[in-house]
Amino acid sequence: QVQLVESGGGLVQPGGSLRLSCAASKIIFTFLSMSWYRQAPGQQRELVASMTVGGTTIYAASVRGRFALSTDNAENRLHLDMHTLKTDDTAVYYCKARDPETENWGKGTQVTVSS
Repeated sequence: QVQLVESGGGLVQPGGSLRLSCAASKIIFTFLSMSWYRQAPGQQRELVASMTVGGTTIYAASVRGRFALSTDNAENRLHLDMHTLKTDDTAVYYCKARDPETENWGKGTQVTVSS
């Protein structure tokens, strides 16, 4: 079973930056896609950013221009660089990796943007 472990969350002031990382237990380019989702209290889980095996990336409108995906194939990691953070970015951030037949989720990492 694939394991995904998120890290890098924490408390940051508005306007600050964070890097989230998702470590996968297998070679990441074997996944069809890898994504970051987030869920704020009382809200539904929403897509933040996604990357397909072919390299196509999409971003939610609310984060476009502020967040960026990247991969470290040697370490089997997916990163999410977050800049100009806003209080609305406060949420638990989850990594998802899709195989042809399954979706694999991590347990999440908390990001809190507050002054």
